[in-house]
Amino acid sequence: MTTPAIDATDADFARPDRATIERLAKLPAANIGDAMDRLGVADSAIQAVWPGAKLAGPAFTVWTRPGDNKGIHQALQQARPGDVIVVAGGGDESRALLGELIGERAINLGVAGFALDGAARDAEALGEIGMPVFARATSPAGPYKDGPFRLGSAVAFGGVPVLPGDVIVGDSDGVVVIPRDQAAAVADAAEAVFADETNRRQAIVAARN
Repeated sequence: MTTPAIDATDADFARPDRATIERLAKLPAANIGDAMDRLGVADSAIQAVWPGAKLAGPAFTVWTRPGDNKGIHQALQQARPGDVIVVAGGGDESRALLGELIGERAINLGVAGFALDGAARDAEALGEIGMPVFARATSPAGPYKDGPFRLGSAVAFGGVPVLPGDVIVGDSDGVVVIPRDQAAAVADAAEAVFADETNRRQAIVAARN
């Protein structure tokens, strides 16, 4: 049975404008989560696999059988530069869905990074090449490559619904998901949260003197 997949035209879903994504990319994930009433924050077990990794871009979604990365290989053929490939892998930690080789291919294609509800490997090498990967775990065990999978569908990622084109932001605190049609409004609100916290922090520091 042929594994279903979207065709290239289906990958042409709407994405937020680049300026809005860049605004969100400059903000801490915590401020964005606060601006969304603490909704849209993925399970805290999903973290950067190398220190200092940051992630921001529209979601290209993959729903895969746990421990299988055939859908990720297909997604690389269809994702646009700047996309974040978001993988709903059932939270499986036993097999890495990707490592350095897929990371290198993603760099060539301009993919912004990966958010995995599953495991990754080659964490140190991914850091050396600068490919942001956020995952639930790391494991040296490699993936299956048999499918099935779905691309471009609504997925559950770390307890949060994700639609194609939603904005994914990740930093040292974890990952947040911003609904595509709310991206500009959330950027406004998160910038206000950031400004307020900056002022409060400055007042606290000033009080020490």
